[in-house]
Amino acid sequence: MKIPQELIEKYNVPVPRYTSYPPANFFTEDFGTEDYLKAVTESNQKQPENISIYIHIPFCTQLCLYCGCNTHITKNKELMGQYVYALKKEIQMISPMLDKGRKVSQVHWGGGTPNALPASYIGEIMDLIHANFNFIENPEIAVECNPAYLDQTYIDQLVSFGFNRISMGVQDFQEKVLNAVHREVPSIPISELAIMIRKHKGVAVNLDFIYGLPFQTPESFGKSIDKALQINPDRLVTFSYAHVPWVKKAQLKLEEYGLPAPEEKVKMFETAWAKMTSAGYTTIGLDHYAKPEDDMAQALQQKTLHRNFQGYCTRETTGQVYAFGVTGISQLEEVYSQNARTVKEYIENIEQGTIQIVKGYSMTETDKITRMIINEIMCNEYMNWQQIADAFNYSVDEIKGTLDFNERKLDGFVEDDLLTYTKSEITISPIGRFFLRNIAAVFDVRVKDGDKKFSKSV
Repeated sequence: MKIPQELIEKYNVPVPRYTSYPPANFFTEDFGTEDYLKAVTESNQKQPENISIYIHIPFCTQLCLYCGCNTHITKNKELMGQYVYALKKEIQMISPMLDKGRKVSQVHWGGGTPNALPASYIGEIMDLIHANFNFIENPEIAVECNPAYLDQTYIDQLVSFGFNRISMGVQDFQEKVLNAVHREVPSIPISELAIMIRKHKGVAVNLDFIYGLPFQTPESFGKSIDKALQINPDRLVTFSYAHVPWVKKAQLKLEEYGLPAPEEKVKMFETAWAKMTSAGYTTIGLDHYAKPEDDMAQALQQKTLHRNFQGYCTRETTGQVYAFGVTGISQLEEVYSQNARTVKEYIENIEQGTIQIVKGYSMTETDKITRMIINEIMCNEYMNWQQIADAFNYSVDEIKGTLDFNERKLDGFVEDDLLTYTKSEITISPIGRFFLRNIAAVFDVRVKDGDKKFSKSV
């Protein structure tokens, strides 16, 4: 797939990443703890019925300069212990509020670096989750790991706690790139770590990469993908580096090395796409690849792929997301809410028996309609107006009227061969997949808010 340069220049504009709708920068401080607790109780009567649990571990031993996540840099094991104690207490505060008939379909550990914790702490939290919740038959229990902190013993312990998917944040195989972005170089080769994981039947291996970092070229990134393909991961992700130094000041350091130009980033994307699809992987959304037999690839074929704050998922594993830990974002059917900003505030509030919600957002009917449309476009590269209308008991004309939508807004995309549409449906083309964010933004009535800043689409 070759993406024309004129399209790159035309569509490389700031737009939301749409990992959620509305994006997190629309959350407000008017939404507080009482609002969240009320929403938790009400969520028992909402769909989806399943429970998705997110555990946020903010700790990293050093700051990767590209990072846009909420982190706390420390090696203090005592602080980690205090945090784990608070996190367990938060779970014990929320779990009684949830209907015991509801089941957990998904558990995701993110950060930060979850495996910066001693494995015993992870075991304590997983034991508590299993003691307080019932699970569906085949839940997805995943953890993001820095491969520099993994070995056979740690992997064995993770599997014993119930994890069935381990994602390794490789980012790049070039040491020069890793050194520039301040990322530790693993002492055990990624290929060997993958073998260690696969000793356990049924445990999947994910590899995560970032393109657009200093010293990366299309050729060098292609070599990293070749090396990854030799490992034969179950899923692979190629994240486009989002340069937002107005949010994460540490990213300014990367400008001293020099960042690849947009056209170079596009070539990296094209190179990865060509190699991954030639190897038989199915493209999922903007940046994910999965084997054809993978649940996500099957869901895409059936146009039932979904996405929540934990990433792409199937209808079977999706659930309302209940987040635990500092800065964790819960995604219930009616609201979003975000926990305390700092580790210190989080621990102090939990010790006092309070869950501190610093900001959140209550969804309007228009928001829900927009969210569903954007979800269909970003996940399934297809949208059927009647399906949307049926979900809300509206007519198609009422849905379009609510969004002040006119098909002429799509004509530019049609002219550029990014999509086709009829009165009843919209279908994204293979090249259009690269511009999903731009296409989704057409349906976003809030995107014109001048007070909000977003990373560029390329």
